Amino acid sequence: MIKELSARVQRIKPSPTLAISARADELIAAGKDIINLGAGEPDFDTPDFIKQAAIAAIQQGFTKYTAVDGTTGLKQAISKKFLRDNQLTYAPQQIIVSCGAKHSLYNLFAAILNPGDEVIIPSPYWVSYPDMAKLTDALPLFIKADIDQHFKITPDQLEAAITPQTRLVIFNSPSNPTGVSYTTTELAALGQVLLRHPTLIVASDDIYEHTLWTQAPFTNILMACPELYDRCVVVNGVSKAYAMTGWRIGYAAGPVNIITAMKKIQSQSTSNPTSIAQIAAEAALSGDQSCITTMTKAYKERHDFVVRELQKMPGVKCQAGDGTFYTFPNMEGVIQRADQINNDLELADYLLQQAEVAVVPGSAFGAAGYIRISYATSMKNLEEAMKRIKTALGKI
Repeated sequence: MIKELSARVQRIKPSPTLAISARADELIAAGKDIINLGAGEPDFDTPDFIKQAAIAAIQQGFTKYTAVDGTTGLKQAISKKFLRDNQLTYAPQQIIVSCGAKHSLYNLFAAILNPGDEVIIPSPYWVSYPDMAKLTDALPLFIKADIDQHFKITPDQLEAAITPQTRLVIFNSPSNPTGVSYTTTELAALGQVLLRHPTLIVASDDIYEHTLWTQAPFTNILMACPELYDRCVVVNGVSKAYAMTGWRIGYAAGPVNIITAMKKIQSQSTSNPTSIAQIAAEAALSGDQSCITTMTKAYKERHDFVVRELQKMPGVKCQAGDGTFYTFPNMEGVIQRADQINNDLELADYLLQQAEVAVVPGSAFGAAGYIRISYATSMKNLEEAMKRIKTALGKI
């Protein structure tokens, strides 16, 4: 029997969002009427034209290994997508296809980080960033931006956080968990700070690029500050925009030396992503994009309803978002008046037990006193969930 696991694995924790969803599924299986607002997954089905492309690939026998970094056809589609949507030019050798955007990010961390390197992570953050840093023996450093700061870090905060050990800075806009996005002006100002530190690598996690309803078009840090091109890695995928979470296709583009290193990491871990899923992703990126508009319109309607209802509840502070399918209300006013609830973890458990609604504690995202609510479910479910939450909070 193995007595001791590696120090590496003991530094990290399982994904809190997956744990919440698993707990909700267990209660549902036990007969409880749980409404799960914890899952970060579109409730829409993958569009038919994408599924048909995959079926055709199976029928044509496209079931063998592909190149480690993705098929030529998919990489060409990704290159065209970057030019079409972001006005960014990438050659095939600057692109890698992985088993999801999370996999691309992990490959990046593994390829560039050494023990003692620092990774700057704006907080609230996606739950996996800090643990990816720890898995690669780096140190996550957080810049906090709460609801009063609209969940956005400032250039002064970024400048103050950078040290000689800083290796990587990561941006996620629109953000999981807050739903907030940076403007072009805000990103350009942050970019000016980064330009003063030429050894830093910048990662832009754009997975929610298309789930956005601001009047201004999507912008990432590289689009706002093109001078960062030689040290910026842009990460994206098909999971959210095309409701393809289970297909596991993500991709990254950046400097050749970094992408080549990521390919080397991938070649000794997963090798190529699933051949059939790559064909489906190529169809998604190259085909009719109207499915994105349909889904985003639904998310916006749900967002407006959920935020409006939360803002009516005593003790809840909720900021309207710019995209994604999450909202991130501050629940400190509720916690302060509760006799038997001391923090957001206990509040999430209370809502699960008393309201039969699953949410994710904000502590999982580096923001104690908040909860993350996903509205990637039907309006009927959301209407019932808001009634239940209001009733449960009224009993505190």
